[in-house]
Amino acid sequence: MTGLFARMREVLRRLALWRALRAPLMSGWVAGRFPHALRAGAFRRQRDYFLYIPVTVRRRERLPLLVMLHGCSQDAHTFAQGSRMNELANEHRFLVLYPQQSLRANAWRCWNWFESRTGHGVGEAAAIAALVRDIARRYPVDRSRIYVAGISAGGAMTAVLAFCYGALFAACAIVAGVMYRAADSAMEGARAMRSGALVSPESIAAEAAGRLSRKMRFVPALVIHGTQDAVVHPRNAEQIIRQFGRFAELLGTPPEALADGEEQRISSAGRSYRQRDYGRSEQLLLRSILIEGLGHAWSGGDQRFHFNDAAQPDASRLVWDFLSRFRRPAPRRAPPLRLWVRNLGRFWRGHTNATSRLSVTRRGFSID
Repeated sequence: MTGLFARMREVLRRLALWRALRAPLMSGWVAGRFPHALRAGAFRRQRDYFLYIPVTVRRRERLPLLVMLHGCSQDAHTFAQGSRMNELANEHRFLVLYPQQSLRANAWRCWNWFESRTGHGVGEAAAIAALVRDIARRYPVDRSRIYVAGISAGGAMTAVLAFCYGALFAACAIVAGVMYRAADSAMEGARAMRSGALVSPESIAAEAAGRLSRKMRFVPALVIHGTQDAVVHPRNAEQIIRQFGRFAELLGTPPEALADGEEQRISSAGRSYRQRDYGRSEQLLLRSILIEGLGHAWSGGDQRFHFNDAAQPDASRLVWDFLSRFRRPAPRRAPPLRLWVRNLGRFWRGHTNATSRLSVTRRGFSID
């Protein structure tokens, strides 16, 4: 009787686990803070994040993850509402992660993309990358489809993440941003925004390719900019394309120049835009979109929020249409601890049996 009750309890336990795995996650916003580890003086560096989970996501599913980096004078919620990216997430079923800059780190909530240490992949860039890995580990994320996009300062940080943590992202989108390491100080950053970076995009790309590590890979990029942007000069979009293009050429095997297609002028219900694609061996790697008459704003957004313009085209759909084309080979996960223990036990039993057989054979007997 005792054995029967034990088996019933085991069946009920497994049934509860099966139901938990099949039950959908709670949809909507999940809030948290990063980084988790607090050391001396780390309070200033802690930031909030908000994860949006679309409806009817089950724990055993694996969905894409889009990391959205807001610009100055924005926060996670205003960026989400302005871009309407969560509506698109419900439609196409992907998670959206919104890291949020702290007012203690920057009074305007700008990501400090212009700091030298950030440009080398530490500081804020390292904290965002660690957050992305943590979310991918704790939620049903397809690690081969992790993307990052941002506007303005968030676009500049997107470029930093693409160059320093390229192995983490399958593709990226930079809206009204600047190129990687366009500046090493706030003053240089302001100058780059007004008129473009003084340093050569190709030289920075070559320097990055020369110190290639396991964290770095080429990340396909979409670059969107308005022709009337008075905050971040459209010259920056050209520099981003040149930099990413040179980086792709240098990492090619063998190094090979990208082919650029003919520029297309596409009309929409609001504004027209010019689109040019760059690729290699018929594979799309870069796309440039210049929206005619657009200022420093997210095109097709909710203009009740700062830095959004209601006129089409819809930047969110342009971004997702580009990003969703790409998939990065997912890193191999380490086997669970129970498999390590099981394999170790098998090895030990095999080793013990072989030793016993050898010992018996040496005494003149054979157990075979």
